[in-house]
Amino acid sequence: MKIAVFVSGRGSNLQAILESGYTKDIVEVKAVVSEKIDCAAFQVAGIYSIPTFTLSNKPGGKSYSEIISLFREMEIELIVLAGFLKLIPKEFIKSFQNKIINIHPALLPSYGGAGMYGMNVHRAVFNSGDRFSGATVHIVNETFDTGRIIAQEKIDISQAKSPEEIAERVLVIEHKLLPFVLNKFANGKVEITDSQIKIL
Repeated sequence: MKIAVFVSGRGSNLQAILESGYTKDIVEVKAVVSEKIDCAAFQVAGIYSIPTFTLSNKPGGKSYSEIISLFREMEIELIVLAGFLKLIPKEFIKSFQNKIINIHPALLPSYGGAGMYGMNVHRAVFNSGDRFSGATVHIVNETFDTGRIIAQEKIDISQAKSPEEIAERVLVIEHKLLPFVLNKFANGKVEITDSQIKIL
């Protein structure tokens, strides 16, 4: 299965996709895209000789419409947002309906929405006193973190002493859950209908 990965940070989930036994030999990362020209995750892509593209109006940058054309030429089958912080435009979502997924570092629908990313999420969870957190993989729609949920995994954080400790524990879950879901997509084991999403 040919995928493209959108990133904004250091690319630990990208690395997990590239190294996981779940995705080895059945998932091929064909492109890595960021809104940042100096995105740290581009270094990960470089190690694996994966083409990188920057969403920007500046010289050398690509527009979303150019990325759509590029992905069609590459025959991209699924787009993965792995720590990508920008809202995806409507026209892009329509071009890849039910073909864009996101990994979120909390148990949606809790702790989602604009501004809820990275340590902002983990601080909110820590301050709430919740006993559990985790990760969610969901379909991307036109608003932050409200698309239909594909899979979740939760972890006990009742003994966590800081937001940073929660972040470390949740990241371990993310690195397992996202490749697992990609494996299911690659094997045709994700059934998406109007009424439900089912992992077979």
